[in-house]
Amino acid sequence: MAGYDSISPDLRVTARGARSNAAGRYEATEIRYEADGWAQEADEKPLRTHVTDEVARRIISYNRSPDLPFDRSINPYRGCEHGCIYCFARPTHAWLGMSPGLDFETRLIARPNAAALLDAELRNPRYVPQPIAIGTNTDPYQPIERSHEITRACLEVLRRFRHPVAIITKGTLIERDLDILSDMAAQGLVRVGISVTSLDAGLARKLEPRAPSPARRLATIRALSGAGVPVRIMASPVIPGLTDHEIEALLAAAREAGADAASWIMLRLPLEVAPLFQDWLQEHYPDRVNRVMNRVREMHGGKEYAADWGRRMRGSGVYARLIARRFEAAAARLGLEKGQTRLRLDLFDRPFEKGDQLALFG
Repeated sequence: MAGYDSISPDLRVTARGARSNAAGRYEATEIRYEADGWAQEADEKPLRTHVTDEVARRIISYNRSPDLPFDRSINPYRGCEHGCIYCFARPTHAWLGMSPGLDFETRLIARPNAAALLDAELRNPRYVPQPIAIGTNTDPYQPIERSHEITRACLEVLRRFRHPVAIITKGTLIERDLDILSDMAAQGLVRVGISVTSLDAGLARKLEPRAPSPARRLATIRALSGAGVPVRIMASPVIPGLTDHEIEALLAAAREAGADAASWIMLRLPLEVAPLFQDWLQEHYPDRVNRVMNRVREMHGGKEYAADWGRRMRGSGVYARLIARRFEAAAARLGLEKGQTRLRLDLFDRPFEKGDQLALFG
């Protein structure tokens, strides 16, 4: 991915994670930009974020993965403007005929009918409640949520149904919804995971160019905890040779901010993420490319990624075990080793719709 031949020379790319926009794995052709040999002054235009609406047919996705603590999730958006270079969800943009590179962080898709679909799916008589996860693929509190408010609309539905929900985010915009979250927390219906990769603001800006700073995310943990919302620090991903030395300090900072539990995930580089991440490493930390990638391959049987159940989230081998033991020891010392309180299922109830005859007796 050397150079910028997959990006128009007329574009000015700033504050983005990827350095290229290569076609996804399903495309038969790709666009490349080549200099024509004529020297001319470039009239650069900034690469802006573009949002398209999608009329979804269903909103609850189900999975049977033994690696995940939930079997259903909601994703209000496709793509993510935070631009985290390591994001394992980047390859999903290839399904849409777009690049997992810059397209993933600049060509976003919003699902404005998500809340209406959620209401309808929860009203299905055959629906059996279990905690719904929000933010498992792309961040539900990325910048466009400020204007679209799809995540908030979904939370309002879940509150009406008294349905349990687990939220994962880097976005400090979650503080806007403390009115809903604190109400649900008082009923044992919500928990939140805040992802923090590094305490180093400079490194975080390069890794996650449009995500809030580490200090600001710690402030969000403090705000959630202060409002009575159970909040977990997610040290993810742990990047060997780059952020692994911060595990203990990261957990200590989160505990001081009010986190009551902790979890971690090792760096994952599926499909197009591997070349994108290595290109990023070469640009920002060329002296660490071999160190980081050798550790990654060591944990995946010589490959850059292996999707084996039970190992893909943590890796295997001596180094992976060392990280696990360090994390467990730090979490135990800080009182973060316990899992979060189980969310309640017994409160689930389908509220009356306008026009229901039984509502006349309410």
